[in-house]
Amino acid sequence: MALPALILWFSLAIDRAFGDPQSRLHPVSLLGSFIGLWGRPGLYPVWSQRFVGVFFSILTASLFALPFYLIWNYLPVIFLIIAAPFLLKICFAWRCLEEHVSSVEKAVSNGGGRNEVQMLVSRDANRLSDEEVLSAAYESMAENLVDSIISPLFYFTIFGLPGAAFFRAVNTMDAMLGYKDHRIYLGWFPARMDDFLNYIPARFTGAVLLFYFALKGRFRQAWKTLLRDRKKRPGFNGGIPMSVIAGGVGIEYSKPGCYVIGNPEKLLSDGGKEIFQAVRAAAIISSVIFTLLMFIFGGIMISVLF
Repeated sequence: MALPALILWFSLAIDRAFGDPQSRLHPVSLLGSFIGLWGRPGLYPVWSQRFVGVFFSILTASLFALPFYLIWNYLPVIFLIIAAPFLLKICFAWRCLEEHVSSVEKAVSNGGGRNEVQMLVSRDANRLSDEEVLSAAYESMAENLVDSIISPLFYFTIFGLPGAAFFRAVNTMDAMLGYKDHRIYLGWFPARMDDFLNYIPARFTGAVLLFYFALKGRFRQAWKTLLRDRKKRPGFNGGIPMSVIAGGVGIEYSKPGCYVIGNPEKLLSDGGKEIFQAVRAAAIISSVIFTLLMFIFGGIMISVLF
């Protein structure tokens, strides 16, 4: 209803104004430290690592979401209006994502970018061309449109602050442990849980992006690229926003030896501004839709109760 909608928009305003403070006391940083304590495969026999991953993943997400649950359900409204936008802001990272990608763009224009892009991807950036460095950054931006912006707001819309916090914890565990290396067994459960939680938001984001590109006169290109390339990237979800943005903007994402998504109508160095615009438009359009859903379903609940 009105209160969750206000919290959503105040939180977006806080993000755009201040971004994320660089502090070890930031709740997500503390979350990462806790994951780092138990998320070391060498602590456990190989045969037990899947079970350990399941147990600690559920425990970690629940502990992180617990204070959000208590505040959401028991804090007086007057204090909730003040505190909740800042707490929701903890659960998503829009401006921070843009700042990371912008730093890569600036560094590439000055002949660098390899160190900066390692903040976003795990591939060996030293072997990448300038276009491949930009591709890695813009791929991360497209994928994290779902992970870092749309999904947390989606779960806030449905479950309030604890839903957004639970998702953020799962996504952080996937980012730290969800790799096919020595962490494969310990990180199996958070990786699958992250896939599950992002399944609907990724497809919602794809629909929003298609709507945006339809307004821009690029629906056909975005749709064709979605149908052709969405499964080229490993996983159920990341290929959807990537392929729609690639087709809609007219650029090509390329991860050497893994996949090529889109058609190179223009260089990535020329398409960056449009990629930023698409991500911002998707965030705003999605927030408007979430606001409408809060009012619609909030009104239905009131009519049922009274």
